[in-house]
Amino acid sequence: MFKSKKAAFGLLMAATALATPQLAMADGMPNHHHGKAAHRAAPTARESALSQRVERLEAELAAMRADIGAAKSQAADSARVEQTAIANAGAQAATAAQVAQTAAAQSKDVATRVAAVEKKPQPEGMRVGATTLKIGGFLKLEAANSHFDEGTVATNTLGRDFYLPQTIPVASPTSKPSTATDFSAKQARLWLNLETQVAGHTLKGYVETDFQTTASAVQNVTAGGSQRTTNGYTLALRRAYVQLDRWTFGQDWTTFQYTGALPESTDFVGATEGTVFVRQPLVRYSAPLGNGLTLHLAVENPESATTNAGSASLIENGTDHLPDFAARLAYSGKVGELSLAGIGRQIRTEVAGVGLTNTGVGASVAGKLFLNQNKTSDLRFMATYGQNIGRYVGLNFAPDAVYVPATSSLANVNVFAALAAARIALSPTVRVNVIGSIQSVDYDSSLSLASITAYNKKAWSGAVNLFYSPVKAVDLGIEYRHGERELVSGAQGALDRVEFAAKYNF
Repeated sequence: MFKSKKAAFGLLMAATALATPQLAMADGMPNHHHGKAAHRAAPTARESALSQRVERLEAELAAMRADIGAAKSQAADSARVEQTAIANAGAQAATAAQVAQTAAAQSKDVATRVAAVEKKPQPEGMRVGATTLKIGGFLKLEAANSHFDEGTVATNTLGRDFYLPQTIPVASPTSKPSTATDFSAKQARLWLNLETQVAGHTLKGYVETDFQTTASAVQNVTAGGSQRTTNGYTLALRRAYVQLDRWTFGQDWTTFQYTGALPESTDFVGATEGTVFVRQPLVRYSAPLGNGLTLHLAVENPESATTNAGSASLIENGTDHLPDFAARLAYSGKVGELSLAGIGRQIRTEVAGVGLTNTGVGASVAGKLFLNQNKTSDLRFMATYGQNIGRYVGLNFAPDAVYVPATSSLANVNVFAALAAARIALSPTVRVNVIGSIQSVDYDSSLSLASITAYNKKAWSGAVNLFYSPVKAVDLGIEYRHGERELVSGAQGALDRVEFAAKYNF
């Protein structure tokens, strides 16, 4: 378009150059009139045509100039639009980059917060008013095949449910070996944990029950002990206490006991003769001393379990005047745990309304040594020695004291008990436990052999088990145990037991 306009513009200029001299001559030619006004001569046809052509060319030139100006203006506008677009694109790109950076930072922050939330232990329990309630425990099936080489143990009694060395039959003229298979779910355990904030203080409550503790040898439906029909058993209290800051009021494990030494076992206790094992009402004060040390001081329920010379049957007297006093210093660190405990008590009975007393004292050292950083493998131990503390050790394998009618006194009974266990993790889901346990009893020299011949003298056991946990909440275990019991008379008996257990922890 610009080329045609340039050609027209050149033609116009050439025509203008040709026409201009002629027009000038025409205008400059004189016209003389004598005595009258002078008038210009009329243009010729050629001049008129040329004039019209010039006017058209000038109009086209003006139009061309207008077009050129518009084109230039349009080009300038286009350049400005392009520059604006470029500028806007740059700004948008910068904004997009900033948005992307902000989004990345926010995403990283969100990921960090999510990871922190996932790592943080999830809140447990439910809220009821100002109190948080948590429910837990386990469901357990136990199946055992027991062989007694010197007699039988009555069905539906504790000695059939778990390892209780004082129930192992010993040799007699009429004893014969026996074998029994038992399935039980009595050890299923339920607990309820409560916590309330009161005026800046933490108030806690705990209740724990199972169906194992209350035994019934009566084999009928109404007594709740029949294996023939319903297998219904009595719910029994294990622990029930209140904690306010450093104080504990209620029923709990005795302060004299370190429960961390109890080995992992398919059995209810696992190392019965070698462990301190008592749950009872108490008042306890626990004082943190720093550096992993805590001091526990307690007054606990007294109960003197004595025997009469000539009979091994235990008697719960119920005539105690003073509580039992217990103390324990506990240490917990990265490499393990250690417990040093002591107990002092009064042994008391009444004969014909007259009270007889003796003193009982004991000490126990126990602990756990971790074998790896994950604390999945460890060594556990406990050693206890005392005088007249029989009911605290081995589920009362020995009496607290022996009443001697001839002297109207309570003769001393000394006990020594120990256990050791190794827990070895073979993988994150498989582990092995090896357990050994022993208790030895010495009776006062003033007692005649004939008067204590049927009393327990010694018991020991060894066990090995294998546990597999396919998921975190489930434990499957199989265990072999051999245990022996010996009386003061020298009579002995043994137990061999293979046991399977399946437990769901919740």
